[in-house]
Amino acid sequence: MLELLLNWDRDTFIYLNSLGIEDYDVFWSYVTNFATWIPLFILFVVLIFRAYPKQEAFRVLGTVLLTLALVAALTGVTKEWVARLRPNNTEEINTLIRILKSPNGYSFFSGHSSSSFSITTSIFLFVRDRFKWTWVFFLWPLLFAMSRIYVGVHYPLDLLVGAAVGISFAILFYRLYHKVGMTK
Repeated sequence: MLELLLNWDRDTFIYLNSLGIEDYDVFWSYVTNFATWIPLFILFVVLIFRAYPKQEAFRVLGTVLLTLALVAALTGVTKEWVARLRPNNTEEINTLIRILKSPNGYSFFSGHSSSSFSITTSIFLFVRDRFKWTWVFFLWPLLFAMSRIYVGVHYPLDLLVGAAVGISFAILFYRLYHKVGMTK
């Protein structure tokens, strides 16, 4: 069963990666860069401080950052434990795919996916009642995660599991925030 799933994952990655068009390489290379999204992070902080009184805004921001830190730590530990090579480093397929980035390290699960979905879900949960349009923020992690297939460094399952981990931790910490009574 696991072998069947991994074969599907590899074949789906090869197919999706092959859809890449050279004219879009610059766009996807830009999208996959974390620094590209700094203005969005600034907007997130501004929204938190507009939605909450100053003291509570700091607690909300701390909760979001704690969530991100734990997700990043879990991602790192999982990558070392599972030790799945990235597609760009896998000899059996790296001649069949388009490679725009060549990071070392392991693939499972995606830190880009887990971190972006944890941040976005956290922000969404904390400000959704005050800003109804915040669902649009989910375009960021979707593009960010998809870029990892385009540039040749993550399989679809890496991204799906990363997204699930990020969303789950964001929901967990949001609920803990309210259960512990950090709100006024």
